[in-house]
Amino acid sequence: MKAMVLRAPRNLGVAEVERPKPDRNQVLVRVTHSGICGTDLKIFEGAIPVRHPLIMGHEMIGEVVEGDGGSIHIGDRVIVDPAIFCGMCFNCRAGQTNLCPNGALLGRDANGGFADYLVAPRSHVFPLPDTIDSQSAPLIQVVTTCLHAHRLVNIFPGQSVVVVGLGVTGQVHAQLAKAWGAHPVIGITRSAWKRSLAQSLGADLTLPSGVEGVRGVMEATGGRGADLVIESSSIVSAISDSISMARLGGTLILFGVSAATQATLPFYQLYFKELKIVNTRAAKGEDFPASIDLVARGVLKLKPLVTHVIPLPDLERAIGMLVTDEDRRMKIIMENQ
Repeated sequence: MKAMVLRAPRNLGVAEVERPKPDRNQVLVRVTHSGICGTDLKIFEGAIPVRHPLIMGHEMIGEVVEGDGGSIHIGDRVIVDPAIFCGMCFNCRAGQTNLCPNGALLGRDANGGFADYLVAPRSHVFPLPDTIDSQSAPLIQVVTTCLHAHRLVNIFPGQSVVVVGLGVTGQVHAQLAKAWGAHPVIGITRSAWKRSLAQSLGADLTLPSGVEGVRGVMEATGGRGADLVIESSSIVSAISDSISMARLGGTLILFGVSAATQATLPFYQLYFKELKIVNTRAAKGEDFPASIDLVARGVLKLKPLVTHVIPLPDLERAIGMLVTDEDRRMKIIMENQ
């Protein structure tokens, strides 16, 4: 089969490799579409150490061609949960499979979806209804991570929610908050284009980043600050602004992944406001059926978040777009032809 093989940092190309064979509890999936994530960029650049050669890609859908069983049948169109866990450790037995210390991520620790075929545990594939189009479907993996974060807090109708950073995950967070009945839902970003997109998808108000954004949130919430602030940009200064936007006794979700080891933050505000700080990592298998349902019923709109569909052999060019085309780029989908 053909695959996009990363042989060393920044050494990526098409190669002919042996097609994987599924074990007894695995399925073979013919990959049709896969999404690019910032993790792929970090692996490509060498910022995340991996074993080479590697086939990247952890947001993928396709068709089951071998290894059916139970509720999974040959010919089913499925999405793959890339987070593998052992099922035996303390965290797994506590229901925290996303924190399994023995776990792995397809596309980082094992070969992933930027190829013609992929093997995955049968327990990690979920059927997709015909109402979800294939170019949008890889985004459901992103939705699961956002839904997992929301399940760690309680969002009630009428609560004010601020989403800082309106990339793909920020746009999903805003839509989820609206679905739970939050009001107002406020989006924060420096990009006028992303603010416009968020409003078209249901955000009640959008504001630019920085001092103007903090001031606008305070005005929109009657001077109290927001009940919940979701930091989805991974920018350290945005974390500081998020603390300032939260009300006394409010909640802050640190969703964005930052590699910073030092930061200047308003630590006294953390004490004075008695903020509940929630950190979130990845998702669980249980988040997939719920996310699929939300998309299938039209509660979440993913198609507007797909700005580019590119043939898989052009993967290196597409990865470069994560750096060069940030302002008018959302999700890039790789298509197997």
